[in-house]
Amino acid sequence: MTDLTTLGIAAIRDGVRDGQFKAREVAEAFNAKVAGADALNAFLVKTPDHALAAADAADAARAAGETLKPLAGVPIGMKDLFATKGVATTAASKILEGFVPPYESTVSQNLWNAGAGMLGKLNLDQFAMGSSNETSAFGNVISPWRRPNDTAPLAPGGSSGGSSTAVSAGLAPGATGTDTGGSIRQPAAFTGISGIKPTYGRCSRWGTIAFASSLDQAGPMARDVRDCAIMLEAMAGFDAKDATSLKLDVPNWEAALSADLKGKRVGVPKEYRVDGMPGEIEALWQQGIDWMRDAGAEIVEVSLPHTKYALPAYYIIAPAEASSNLARYDGVRYGLRDLPEGAGLQDMYAATRAAGFGDEVKRRILIGTYVLSAGFYDAYYTQAQKVRALIARDFERAFESCDVLLTPTAPSAAFALGEKQADPLAMYLNDVFTVPASLAGLPAMSVPGGLDKDGLPLGLQVIGKALDEQGVLNAALAIEQRAGFTARPQAWW
Repeated sequence: MTDLTTLGIAAIRDGVRDGQFKAREVAEAFNAKVAGADALNAFLVKTPDHALAAADAADAARAAGETLKPLAGVPIGMKDLFATKGVATTAASKILEGFVPPYESTVSQNLWNAGAGMLGKLNLDQFAMGSSNETSAFGNVISPWRRPNDTAPLAPGGSSGGSSTAVSAGLAPGATGTDTGGSIRQPAAFTGISGIKPTYGRCSRWGTIAFASSLDQAGPMARDVRDCAIMLEAMAGFDAKDATSLKLDVPNWEAALSADLKGKRVGVPKEYRVDGMPGEIEALWQQGIDWMRDAGAEIVEVSLPHTKYALPAYYIIAPAEASSNLARYDGVRYGLRDLPEGAGLQDMYAATRAAGFGDEVKRRILIGTYVLSAGFYDAYYTQAQKVRALIARDFERAFESCDVLLTPTAPSAAFALGEKQADPLAMYLNDVFTVPASLAGLPAMSVPGGLDKDGLPLGLQVIGKALDEQGVLNAALAIEQRAGFTARPQAWW
């Protein structure tokens, strides 16, 4: 029999439905793979019983002749930013160590309602703050990829590094991610998988531990475009518990998938040709343009003049919102409490946060608190929000002459762990291509396009109009079919 862990979401779903194999066999195969991959540090909590219970329910439904749920028999990984009832949820931070939610996030509940099972909770950058998965309080996630003749561990991207590693290494056919400034797309590019950030509001944020509330958005990470479409259909939908949730029907994205781009116009933003961009990224981008043309699209150059201000604006707005959101971790109600002998309330707050938050989280809280302070609010935060509005207007104008945009996903392939840790600015620059779409709340997807000179994956990004996930998925499918990307990391773990 085929190794079931080589199958993606669509193949598992169809195989279970058609009786080619039992859902329990799938769950057992993935559970075994997860159990043997501790060297990658992708999972913070393993939940084999949850995966088996969902599989047994699928097998029982099939035996009874019932119509199977959309994800029946499909086990997935859950980023540890989503609250899971009765299962530890930490956001990879010491301040939430031991926290077991009495409730379920809407996104995870939607997936369980669709029949999916949970293999475990996935590691991430602490509170989703990071681009390399080096800020987790529970150790770095290691990419399954390596440079030839080099055992130096590589970054799986961040913040959804546990998710990208789990899917790329074959530990899960799909995983949830969250994307605030590129945290689905950049790790997908680093590990040779696909990932889509939907339009802001498509997926509920209720029960998802908040980083920056006006930016955070959940999305799927999987082996290919079709699997992302299937998973996103299950995750998305209106939620009355989330004031920013969009009251719209969820389209049938999988059924409408088409790689035929005849009559479509693909925009190439000239401002994304940044100084010092590696030749390999430039060459891949040109290759992507050629693939789009081959799929029938017309290529047009567009301008997004405020792109150069996107990163500075993002690193004001996101830390400001983080400063507000993380004020709830005070040692009073839940999570860590550090109470020095004879300490007062303020001392407890200070000691708890000093012990519970990592350096990157502290850095962003400090930045955020500073830009929200009375003397600097207008100079920084108000200006950043104005820039955000201009960036959104740039996209609106660009989409008057095209249907989707094509850009690189990241300015480089995966780098070695520790390579950029000493320089926060160098790390923040990893988000240069992903942040603008986040600020504008637009759907955007990374799809693998090729390998660099060291044999490491490189991704291409498709950005679409608000609510046009279908256009993004279709353009990504056109790239996927032409790229023929089948590279997988060699197992060393």
